[in-house]
Amino acid sequence: MKDWAIVGHDGRCARSFVLRGGRVVDSADGPDRDAALAALVAVPERIFHIGDGMPDGLPAALLPTAPGRGLPGLSQESPADVLDGWVRLLLLGFVEAKPDWDGVALVLTGQLSHWVHLSAREAVSCQSFLTPRLMTALGGTLPADMDALADSLSRPERLATHLRSAEVTGQTGAITGHLIGAELAAARPYWLGQSVAIIAPDTAAAGHVEALEAQGVPVTVESPEPLLAPAFAALTTQQGTRG
Repeated sequence: MKDWAIVGHDGRCARSFVLRGGRVVDSADGPDRDAALAALVAVPERIFHIGDGMPDGLPAALLPTAPGRGLPGLSQESPADVLDGWVRLLLLGFVEAKPDWDGVALVLTGQLSHWVHLSAREAVSCQSFLTPRLMTALGGTLPADMDALADSLSRPERLATHLRSAEVTGQTGAITGHLIGAELAAARPYWLGQSVAIIAPDTAAAGHVEALEAQGVPVTVESPEPLLAPAFAALTTQQGTRG
């Protein structure tokens, strides 16, 4: 059984993994892919790249139908959107762990929030928001102010003036609340009448969880890290490297 490597960028840093069959036997990270690979004890000859290649158009199976050298991202024409390869990897791990899931996954990264409709192990459609990036730029903090969130959920057209008021009064939790509320208002077709799984660290998901539960939406939270193992197992089988 030959070892093989998986390398990609999770939005925070580049990460590399050495797999023997479907089991991780070494891992490392670095500022870029070359550095992450160089930090491994030994770099296998076969390297699989997360995020390489032209994105597959939606709808698309999360696990590509044929072996290849990488897992590309996903793209959508209208509204124009792109999910990077690491987000696809997490979604793959989620549907492998919950093969009967039919609903919406919300993937929260440090830069973006991605709402993705999943059915039959496919990503059907998506809608992404700059909310996390705007929170950072405007000085928003957690926990989100839930009154502010509810206000912008019901009146998203007043977002800009709400944000200005929160800025002037130094209410950083309100900035976050208003931004999340406006996002939920725009994403209503994705969560209304659906089950939602939020893929994010617990602390990052708190505002979305509380807001969705207040609307009667069934919500679960999935930590990203445990989803890597089922994703790697699926890729190992597909690539014919189980041994």
